[in-house]
Amino acid sequence: MTALLDAGHRDVIVLDARTDLASAKSLCRLLKGAGEDEASTPVIAVVGEGGLVAVSAEWRTDDIMLPTAGPAEVDARLRLVTTRDGGAAQVDAELRVGELVIDEATYTAKLRKRTLELTYKEFELLKYLAQHAGRVFTRAQLLQEVWGYDFFGGTRTVDVHVRRLRAKLGPEHEQMIGTVRNVGYKFERPSKGAAAKQQAIAPDASVYEPNELSAH
Repeated sequence: MTALLDAGHRDVIVLDARTDLASAKSLCRLLKGAGEDEASTPVIAVVGEGGLVAVSAEWRTDDIMLPTAGPAEVDARLRLVTTRDGGAAQVDAELRVGELVIDEATYTAKLRKRTLELTYKEFELLKYLAQHAGRVFTRAQLLQEVWGYDFFGGTRTVDVHVRRLRAKLGPEHEQMIGTVRNVGYKFERPSKGAAAKQQAIAPDASVYEPNELSAH
């Protein structure tokens, strides 16, 4: 760990997490909390297919990748994490849509102060939809944007993750992710009337404290 931190500037860190998931998770978290330079350096964890279920937002890794990834996918993922607008500049990024608060710095999503226990891809999918609230995406578009254009899984993957997200949002809020028949999904923009009504019922509801299953 000391040698890694003393190695100077790095464009990206690729971490082998195929055999020791617990140590890999600890190392990811240490790297992201070690200092300004380390926190802003993208980290990609290489995880075996059987270990994908263990990767959650708590890892704080920027991306995950299977060891079977081909050259095109590796290149695409490296380009993606190294061209995102300034890792350090995003540390305080917080997205609020209605009663939902998404904190990219800590990889947490809260709904009316309740922390949602999301897997890595569930978090990424929810974040992407919320960032484009009101816009309709086909399943193919979501696969490309959230999973990467070299992902070879079917569109059923999106349906499964949406179903899990809705279950975690709960019966009162599952409608946040709307289905557009024969097209795809969208994040529903909260109506002003609904927000005002909720504010009257629970005055503190709008006050927030900004934090895989298989990726296939």
